[in-house]
Amino acid sequence: MARSRKVEYTLLEKLQKIKEAGIQEVQPFSAEDELVPLNERIQLILQIIKVKPIKATQMNYLIMYDITEDKVRYQISKYLEKKGCVRIQKSVFLAKTENKFFQEIHDTLKEVNSYYDNNDSIILVPINASDVRSMKLIGKNVNIETIVNKPNTLFF
Repeated sequence: MARSRKVEYTLLEKLQKIKEAGIQEVQPFSAEDELVPLNERIQLILQIIKVKPIKATQMNYLIMYDITEDKVRYQISKYLEKKGCVRIQKSVFLAKTENKFFQEIHDTLKEVNSYYDNNDSIILVPINASDVRSMKLIGKNVNIETIVNKPNTLFF
């Protein structure tokens, strides 16, 4: 017997199904929310910010959110990853996309946030590559300057 085709739902359709099923109490982060190892995240960030000329139709931006519901947070993180955003931390993504995709992501997240009763917040912050290069990182023993700027090495 053949399997039925897997139905692809949009983010809003997924959230509608979650809402219909009833949203449960907030759980701590699950294994699904685990981050890619730090070295891999750094490489992905470098791929975004190291590209020399940026087209006038492209932009870099950070997406940050504070969402209490696990299921909603998980669906939003999967949506952002599908849109090509790079996860920096559990609730922070870095993206480099065409302006129209920035607007599409903004509109979708705005609709999602208005979809259910919450006190959540989602912030989209446009940034330029020089802003990323001037970031300072505290914790995890990572020197952001050596990540975004190639170190000078002198061999004897």
